[in-house]
Amino acid sequence: MTESTAPRPFEPAFGPQALEVLEARYLLRDDAGRVRETPAELLWRVARAVAAAEARYGDDPLGWAERFYRLLARLEFLPNSPTLMNAGRPGGQLSACFVLPVEDDLEAIFETVKHAALIHQTGGGTGFSFSRLRPRGAPLRERGRAAGPVAFLRVFEAATAAVQQGGVRRGANMGVLRVDHPDIFDFIDAKREPGALSHFNLSVAATDAFMQARATGASFSLVDPRSGESVRRVDAQALWRALVDAAWATGDPGLVFIDRINAANPTPALGAIEGTNPCAEQPLLPYESCNLGSIDVSKHLCDGDLDWEKLRGTVRVAVRFLDDVIDVNSFPLRAIAERTRATRKVGLGVMGWADALIELGIPYASEEALSLADELGAFVLTEARAASRELAARRGPFPAWPESRWAREGLEGPLRNATLTTVAPTGTISLLAGCSSGIEPLFAIAYLRRALDGKVEFRSVHPAFEREARALGVWSEELSERILRQGHLSPTDPLQLRRRFQTAHEIPPEWHVRVQAAFQRHVESAVSKTVNLPAEATTDDVERAYLLAYELGCKGITVYRDGTRAGQVLRVEGAGPTCGTAGCSL
Repeated sequence: MTESTAPRPFEPAFGPQALEVLEARYLLRDDAGRVRETPAELLWRVARAVAAAEARYGDDPLGWAERFYRLLARLEFLPNSPTLMNAGRPGGQLSACFVLPVEDDLEAIFETVKHAALIHQTGGGTGFSFSRLRPRGAPLRERGRAAGPVAFLRVFEAATAAVQQGGVRRGANMGVLRVDHPDIFDFIDAKREPGALSHFNLSVAATDAFMQARATGASFSLVDPRSGESVRRVDAQALWRALVDAAWATGDPGLVFIDRINAANPTPALGAIEGTNPCAEQPLLPYESCNLGSIDVSKHLCDGDLDWEKLRGTVRVAVRFLDDVIDVNSFPLRAIAERTRATRKVGLGVMGWADALIELGIPYASEEALSLADELGAFVLTEARAASRELAARRGPFPAWPESRWAREGLEGPLRNATLTTVAPTGTISLLAGCSSGIEPLFAIAYLRRALDGKVEFRSVHPAFEREARALGVWSEELSERILRQGHLSPTDPLQLRRRFQTAHEIPPEWHVRVQAAFQRHVESAVSKTVNLPAEATTDDVERAYLLAYELGCKGITVYRDGTRAGQVLRVEGAGPTCGTAGCSL
């Protein structure tokens, strides 16, 4: 059966913007560069390639391909971009997230640079911890002095810039350094210069000991990673202030609370977690990878509530889809294949959260929204575990199960996957699905969105806005033009509209963090969420967000103050080209 003759009950419901992105990035082309695949054929290619895994367990590949296709074509669930781009193609690398080790050895470092290039070439993003590297100026065994972590960050940056991801998108990296590394101040300021390390997000791995020292005003030891000895003591509050000031100025570094991440590490016997993927929602062991997928919750509504039965069915099929991806994946390195198959981590998340709240008439920054987020997160985790448990009964648990934290804690029945849930930023796949990104609020009611590395710019107006404004009898051309110009409502506009269409900069920072924390309580990995701050926000605003994230149990935190970075993904039409928010593509 060929792709063109395969059974497809209906055509996918992609909008005009999605179709443009599909043609530019995802649809197959012939040797002359002409598109030779329709959107329906793309989804069938993906569904059929992933469902091929069913045969090894004695199940029906064609039947599951049809189920997968229906889920994808209704845009109720979409996998990460490498799966959409590469499933059913030669090579077939389908994962978005990788973490690679950076050892304190020159030959090993450049071997990792090569491995990162191979991953970027297939569309994956990479994370690295540079915490094992000896500090700048430390003596080398032969002769000379060590360059230090920041110098090698620039080496990885140069290599990434030379490799276009999958031929269609820029390489993306995460650089992590422990807060107790002697070069931490250099790392904190590494992106101060405009354009520096543009292929990297940076995060400081903050320990519980550091957070306690900051709170008490104590001094804090910076430790040589080779000897384990303190090289000097610094004022923890001064170090904290440097971190906050840099984040206010550039959006980097964020924080990852590394002790909290390792307390939740499902397989500590395999090693400690040191790094994350580029958007920090997927902590991984060295050489581990993860494939992600997201459910559009706005397409799971019924009679003024979430359609819980429909959502249950979507979660069950999505977990099976993601597990099948591991079996059909062509991993770029043997070490990655072995480590990934040992833990079989998947990352099922949600998108369209802001859209769902708008349809339900619930303000984003409200106790009602937090309550629903808590209920939704718990439901998705419970159903995902049930699906994974069923797969384990038929296919076997992940190989590292006997030595996992889950086995020791007596979790009810073995699981097929060491982790199941995450919340990704869904930059591109939310555009394909026609929904809001991840669990973010609306950036604006109307905005310009850059896609395909700035080659395409879309004018977007939230589809529910005109409908709601007309229902209230306040729609006018003047309102339309004003919204396109400023992106948000004015204090003189109806309160009902202003509560329903809250935008990112109108939402106080603490509510951004509270929403992230509400989801994190039920997410096994982590949550990608940007605390978008207006340009006039202060360093105190950044500090409060960072401290609240730690207090509420988040695994990390990222802030972005409007206008502090060139090349932003979103901007309001009436503002300058640097007004907007940091962005990410999955």
